[in-house]
Amino acid sequence: MDHDLNRRRFLQFVAGSPLLAGAQTLSEPIRTPAEALNVMDFEAAARNAIPAAHFGYLATGVEDDRTLQANRDAYARVQLRPRRLVNVSHVDTSTELFGSKWDFPLGLSPVGNMKAFHPDAELCAARAATARHTHQILSTVSTTPIEQVMKAAGTPLWYQLYATASWQVTEKLVKRAEAAGCPVMALTVDLPAGRNLETLERFKRFDKRPCATCHTPGPEAIFRRKPMFDGIDTKGVTFLHDTADWAFVDRLRGITKMKLLLKGISTREDATLALQHGVDGLIVSNHGGRAEESGRGTLESLPEVVAAVGGRVPVLLDGGIRRGTDIFKALALGASAVCIGRPYVWGVGAFGQAGVERVLEILQAELVVAMKQCGIRSIREFTPAAVHVRPW
Repeated sequence: MDHDLNRRRFLQFVAGSPLLAGAQTLSEPIRTPAEALNVMDFEAAARNAIPAAHFGYLATGVEDDRTLQANRDAYARVQLRPRRLVNVSHVDTSTELFGSKWDFPLGLSPVGNMKAFHPDAELCAARAATARHTHQILSTVSTTPIEQVMKAAGTPLWYQLYATASWQVTEKLVKRAEAAGCPVMALTVDLPAGRNLETLERFKRFDKRPCATCHTPGPEAIFRRKPMFDGIDTKGVTFLHDTADWAFVDRLRGITKMKLLLKGISTREDATLALQHGVDGLIVSNHGGRAEESGRGTLESLPEVVAAVGGRVPVLLDGGIRRGTDIFKALALGASAVCIGRPYVWGVGAFGQAGVERVLEILQAELVVAMKQCGIRSIREFTPAAVHVRPW
């Protein structure tokens, strides 16, 4: 009885949350991936399938969730400029990055702790990405060993690195990813300290399961149940690296042949410094609104980063993408490709691999429609002229 009451209260809280607006509201949650009309339909299905605290971890931003919301709001300020009488009978959405060809310019962002959403989450995502001929970036805090995920994908994955406060631990992580066959490594630079995940804490109040059933308590809990740290002595090691600087980037660059991207760049100043330190690419990101409460969406940050880079290295973007038109806008403003996080996790949480594949299918189909409406026949034809940007 208490469980039913708690769940009703939880669902009432969810229904009133502005963060989750746009999910399916006129009917029950979808029962199969094929029923989805857009990627937001997967959110309600995932909310039913995922335990409350785990869903809160997925949904949360930081503090007032303003940056989380800003990631979405930014897309509303960019309008498409339709063009007419262009032969769009054939549209090519393929692109190539660092020697890999993707069928369309969208990859799966690194998401940690994915077994909280599905017992085979990373494997499902890897197989889905391969089936749709796109790409996955695996998190340092993956809950499945990188070698297993690589085998499931059948193609090289990119690796996302959280640099710990121990150089020895960090170096072993890098060497393992390289030995597994990763051609590209993305160093996350937007999380030097802790964060105030208020929405997560509120969701947790509706989940009465003993926390210890999923999580091992203690200061080293972050390293436990995370296969990338197997065999590494992490005693006394701090997970977050608040002393990392540009010299650290240089040092990291010197120990690997993998292409090095910086994930979390949002200003022209840092983009310029990144080029000076020889990085191979950038990901404009604010950790899905989970890093800092800047109140600034990644799409707002993209133009200044692109201008600073001047085409010398690829610039990717994540944060807030829910529609093919969102992908269109990012490409028009200079992104080489984009990545999604929450939408594909909704898919995997609700339906496993089939859910992820359907999310990718929907976004690609929407992108094709937008490209045809605007007379753009290939990714190479995107320019800022394809959109009108209202003042930020």
